Formats: sequence, structure tokens, C-alpha cells
Amino acid sequence: MKILHTSDWHLGQNFFTKSRKEEHQAFLNWLLLEIDEKSIDAVVVVGDIFDTGTPPSYARELYNRFVVSMSQRPCALVVLGGNHDSVSTLKESKELLACLNTQVIADTSGSLSSQLLVLNNDKGKPACILCAVPFVRARDVVVSEAGVSGIEKRQALGDAIKNHYHALYQEALLLREAQALDVPIIATGHLTALGVSPSKSVRDIYIGSLDGFNAEGFPPADYIALGHIHRPQIVAKKEHIRYSGSPIPLSFDELKFSKEVVLVEFKGQERVRIEPIPVPRFQPMAVLKGSLEEIELQLQGLKELQEQKDHDDPKPVWLHIEVAVQDYLSDLQQRIQTMTENLCVEVLQLQRARGKNAQGLSQKAKETLAELSPQEVFEKRLGLELFEGEKETARRTRLHEAFLTILEDVKGGEKSE
Repeated sequence: MKILHTSDWHLGQNFFTKSRKEEHQAFLNWLLLEIDEKSIDAVVVVGDIFDTGTPPSYARELYNRFVVSMSQRPCALVVLGGNHDSVSTLKESKELLACLNTQVIADTSGSLSSQLLVLNNDKGKPACILCAVPFVRARDVVVSEAGVSGIEKRQALGDAIKNHYHALYQEALLLREAQALDVPIIATGHLTALGVSPSKSVRDIYIGSLDGFNAEGFPPADYIALGHIHRPQIVAKKEHIRYSGSPIPLSFDELKFSKEVVLVEFKGQERVRIEPIPVPRFQPMAVLKGSLEEIELQLQGLKELQEQKDHDDPKPVWLHIEVAVQDYLSDLQQRIQTMTENLCVEVLQLQRARGKNAQGLSQKAKETLAELSPQEVFEKRLGLELFEGEKETARRTRLHEAFLTILEDVKGGEKSE
């Protein structure tokens, strides 16, 4: 039994006004080729199929086309809901997709049996039991009570998720025994496990309720496929508990690590292989940091690299540029524009680097907070941002005026008391 573990596609993501449609289509085409080449028996997508609960029509089309393509192969598809996914959106086509060999588990509000799937291999024989746990919403597993503290709520939610996993795992054991199956039990989850390394594009999913789920709370499944964290990684130093990560970089800081899907192979109940498969980069992206002189050299290096490649129509490189400058430059945006105007690049994000003094602001503010007025702290914070051009300068003025208004309101409230 060969299973391909992937997650966090975020179809429909808008990236600094740029559509990811072409990248996602290229990824799905590549994925289908990998499924054919490696004779995959089942693909499990562990949450966040879409970037929002109301995905654009093209994102739904990508999803539906992939399901149809999968139905033409001897390979099962399991889709699990994530925190970005709308339960109703995933459920609206659930019964139809079931006719196309695709199982959709949108939430945990149903019975345990609805989250217990038996997956077949390419010969049509049972080869795996899947504890298909999607993103667990607190309202589905915890009864709200008045007068409960924040700490107690976090503990209750963590315990509820743990109990849900173990109850489902026990059902899987009973099913395996009842049908005398020599198959592994695999579990899934869309959550933050304690000790993982997230990226900037990962949003909190249990805000104010659960910081992270202790890996000791997972059942002793033969493999645990996780989603939500975009960086591929092993959890709690256990090879069989993994995040596959997102297939494309969803923020510039994700360029630091590779993108992958995970192939897991079993013979009977024995796990014989866990193999990360690198996903190609379908859109060139880069982060440039340094002084203006250093940025210019890096841009020249990009130009030479592009010239070496034999492309009739090369894609422009999407850039994040972080400029380290000692003094304030009112024409920074214009300087960068001049440097890049003859290059096949698009600057999507331009900002000033935080110098040593700026990096130490947080620590200094804590040490001398009593010596600074609220307005001084706000001014220092504004100084870390880049406000270039007429619109940004106007935005800075609005922020400053709004802060002064709030400050006066607070002071007025203190006097009235």
C-alpha cells in the first residue's frame, strides 16, 4: 500500500495581488504524474484545500478537475477540512465526489464511524484503515460552560481532541479485528503540534484556546499525517509523525526550506518506507537583503542567471527586497524601480531592514518603558516601517492622527474615573 501525504494547498490564494493559479495547476499536473509513476494507491490531503471559505471560481475548478483526473486512476482520494476551509463548501459536493472515488471529511460533528475509512489498494483489496480527523473545531468537541478560566478552556480542548483521537483509534482496532485485516492504521490531523517550526503564512487556529497539541496525545497509529504547518518536518523526533508542508511557498520566508509531499509505503501492517518527494518550484521567487549596493549586485546576479537559462518566455522573478540603510531615503522606491526596470523581475514587497538599533527596540522599550511616553513608543514603532510615496505618506499621517485621537480618549477616560 502506497500513500501520498500532502496538505495546505491553499487554492485561490492571493499573494500580494498575484494569483497562484498557474503554480497550483502546475503542481496538480506534477502530482498526477508522480501518482502514475510511483503507482500510488491513495492520496490524503490533510486540510486547507482552499485559502478561504469562499474560494474563487477558478480555485473550485482546479479542485474539481483534479478529482475527475483522480477518478480515472486506480487511486483513492481523501480530502480533509482545514481551518481555512468552509465546512459547508466541502460538504456541498461530498456525495457527488464519493461517486468519483473521493472521500471528503469536512468536520468532526458527525459520528466516529464517518471518520473511519477503509482504503483499498490498486487490486481493490482493503490495505489501510484511516482515522480521518480533519481540523477539530472546539464547538464540535467541547461544551461551553460559564465561569471557566482561559487555562481550563485550553486544558478541556486539548483533552477533548486527545479523547477524540483515542476513541477513533479504538474503533479502528475493533474494525481491523472484526474483519481480520492485516493492514496498518493511519491517523490524520490539522493542528499545531507542540515544538514545530511555523512560517509567517501560518495563522493561529485556536486563538486564545490552544497553543499547541502535545504529540503524546496522538494514538499509537502506524503513521500520522499532519497539516496546517507549512514547513515539512518530523514531530517529537518520531519519524512516523510528520507535516508534509505546503506544496508551494505561501510567504517569502518559506523560501528557506524545500517543499515536498510524503510517500509512505506498507506491506501488511509493516511500514517499510517514508520518502519525502521534493516538489519543483513553479514560480521563481527570491529574497534580496543588504545595502543598495549589495541589492544591485544581487539583481545583476539574477539577470546573469536568467540569461544562462534557455527560456523563450521566462517568468519574472517575484522579489522581496529588504534594504539596510543608515539614513532615511525619501526616494528609496524610485531607486529600486530604476535598478529593476530592465530586469525580468517584479518587486512584490519592499521594506527597510531593521538595523541593530531597531532590533533592540523591543528590549530597550521593556527596560525603559517607564521613561517613555505612549506617544514616544508609537513614534519609535512607526519609524520601523517603510512609508514611500504619496499614498503611504498619507497612510502614515492617518495612523498618527488615529493614535493621537485614541490617546486623548484614554486620557479622558482616566480623568473621569
